[in-house]
Amino acid sequence: MGFTDLLDQVGGFGRYQWLHVTLISFPGLMMASQNLLNNFVSGIPAHHCRLPANQSLHNLSLTYQVDQKQLLKVFIPPDPSGDRLDRCRRYVEPQWRLLDSNSSLNVSQLQTEGCLDGWTYDRAEFSATTVSEWDLVCSLRPLKQMIQTIYMGGVLTGAIIYGGLSDRFGRRSVLIWSYLQVAVLGCSSALSPSYTAYCIFRFLSGMAVSGIILNGVSLKVEWIPTKARTLVGTLTSFFFTFGQMILAGLAYWLRDWRKLQVFVCAPHFLYFAYSWWYSESARWLVLNRRSEEALKSLHRVARINGKPEMIHKLTLEVLHSHMKKEIESSRSTFTAFDLLKTAGIRRISICLIAVWFSTSFAYYGLAMDLQKFGVSIYLMQIIFGAVDIPAKLLALGMLSYLGRRVTQVSCLFLSAVIIFANIFVPQDMQTLRTTLACLGKAFTSASFTTVYLYTGELYPTVLRQTGMGFVSMMARVGSMAAPAVLILDEVLPVLPSMVYGGAAVLASCFAFFLPETLNMPLPDTIEDVEEKRSGKRSTSRLKEGVVSSDGSTISKELIALKEVKEAEGTGLNAL
Repeated sequence: MGFTDLLDQVGGFGRYQWLHVTLISFPGLMMASQNLLNNFVSGIPAHHCRLPANQSLHNLSLTYQVDQKQLLKVFIPPDPSGDRLDRCRRYVEPQWRLLDSNSSLNVSQLQTEGCLDGWTYDRAEFSATTVSEWDLVCSLRPLKQMIQTIYMGGVLTGAIIYGGLSDRFGRRSVLIWSYLQVAVLGCSSALSPSYTAYCIFRFLSGMAVSGIILNGVSLKVEWIPTKARTLVGTLTSFFFTFGQMILAGLAYWLRDWRKLQVFVCAPHFLYFAYSWWYSESARWLVLNRRSEEALKSLHRVARINGKPEMIHKLTLEVLHSHMKKEIESSRSTFTAFDLLKTAGIRRISICLIAVWFSTSFAYYGLAMDLQKFGVSIYLMQIIFGAVDIPAKLLALGMLSYLGRRVTQVSCLFLSAVIIFANIFVPQDMQTLRTTLACLGKAFTSASFTTVYLYTGELYPTVLRQTGMGFVSMMARVGSMAAPAVLILDEVLPVLPSMVYGGAAVLASCFAFFLPETLNMPLPDTIEDVEEKRSGKRSTSRLKEGVVSSDGSTISKELIALKEVKEAEGTGLNAL
């Protein structure tokens, strides 16, 4: 007996679970916007040095009867490639001789200077971004990427803080607070008067985003019966997929970073308003000596699921008898140190650290630099979102029939193969390179879907939220490191791909050592995990099967029990 049996008695995956899962998953539409917002809020528009104050490009173009594009060559030198104007330099003196088509002037020898009067930005793709507002270009260009790093630092901090708080104060209360925090601070960031203020608001918003993701996953998983976890976990991940395409549409429509910031954060006021309907995890309530509240939640679920007869049958005594072992185990307090204390939990934690880090590392390495593909950034965002759909459907089939471990290993390894393959594609074959990048991103996205579900099933209830916070913290480290790796492109163009692909290969090796959880009940205690690792639980279940099964089954189970006993060194005589 266990909590899973209680869920089956109050309706299994019934009407309450459908409403519960949908309402918790709906904010996922905006989670994609939060994580990928910097692509548009801090998009880099085409720009060049502003002309000296005494020069009017419009008047000069009329005087010399040439278009403004040609006239700019008088003031702005070409960049090293020669394909476009330099973004960070201008001529000290206007070079009027360049208007003469027969001029043989060597522009590389002409004296240039920095953009002393600021920059002029092309407003065609973005009407306003943080880059154009605070001139985050040329020597200040690293500050553009710093916004994303600071945001992910907030997500990292939130994983540490909110993971522990939710194990102490409950999933529901921390989730409700996180909705409000994103709504208030996210909208406030649209009013930021300076770069520093904006970074502070984004850091605090990142903390709340982590609280939403971690507690949303746990609150869903802990109310879902075992058989429905795979399907529900995969399907709800599509909210994040569609959210990526919604972000592209909003960014294309608004074009202004302050308006976009408000539009992706204001819906969290709605999520905050209806989140009070959620029921706290009954597992967590029982294990934290709040059994009366857990019983009320179960009665409520039974009523909504059309099982009113269970309200009288389900008493505190029944609840405690189902969770006797878990209650005895919960008398101890647990911290992050317990994630490394016992052999089974330690193995799970070490392997998950590698998987979470590498998945996030490769994902954000591909997803946070859309302007490098030479395609409209809005179209590229839609494509990157759309490729997740077939990848996640494939992951759903693999999770259901092949199991979690095979799916996790396969997604990581295939993403690495595709990233490595892109190294050998010539730079001028841009379409093929973009296609491979989309496929690589699809498999890393499928890996994310798998690891969120997998992690919730591997850790016991008493440590689930602490464990989720701990390993997802490594994902934030990966997302913070991913933009920095792009700097290696200046040393050798293939280095970033080699680093991203190598990390994915290494993580696939670690994932191979994780235990399988397909169709298995959620563990509630550390002892559950350790017994599963040592095989003691399977032995006890085999003993139960000998009494209740028919003759053929007894024969098979006796053979299995013999093998277990011999492995323990006791021999068949113990039977």
